[in-house]
Amino acid sequence: MLLDTPVCDFGWKAPDFDLMDPDGVHHRMSDHLGDKGLLVAFICNHCPYVQAIADRLAADTAALLADGIGVLAVMSNDYSLVSADSPPRMKQFAERHGFPFPYLVDEGQAVGRAWGAVCTPDFFGLNAAGELQYRGRLDDRGMGDAGNRTPELLNAMRQVATTGKGPTRQVPSMGCSIKWSG
Repeated sequence: MLLDTPVCDFGWKAPDFDLMDPDGVHHRMSDHLGDKGLLVAFICNHCPYVQAIADRLAADTAALLADGIGVLAVMSNDYSLVSADSPPRMKQFAERHGFPFPYLVDEGQAVGRAWGAVCTPDFFGLNAAGELQYRGRLDDRGMGDAGNRTPELLNAMRQVATTGKGPTRQVPSMGCSIKWSG
């Protein structure tokens, strides 16, 4: 089911979390939230919207990390319902696309629910205080669009890093609904 993310709730305070990557290494959100902010991306492996942007996401987040902006990705789907999103496949997906950030398993889906994640991809751009400043698209291109693009997420996170505030105009992300357990 195709869904759009809600409009950015500027200043919403992101709840901290501690999740593991597929190798069992713990990552606490607050440990990745630096003085230039943090991007938390809710993604999964099987969604065609995520597949279409995976390489661009890897490139843009590598640039953000080089700028000192933290990046984490969270997979909140119930992978007992969608085996393509299982932790071993998450690891393969991350390696195939060269993800430079930790890709974390939200086993009990508590993080996705607490954050109000709606779809994959769903991007949450936080300032250094952990306040939401961006909730929009990766860029202005659609799936399969081979033309030039405006890197909305990259530009927005750089603005958040320098000013603490996100752009007032944001285009909601869209993608597959998160697969919640019973």
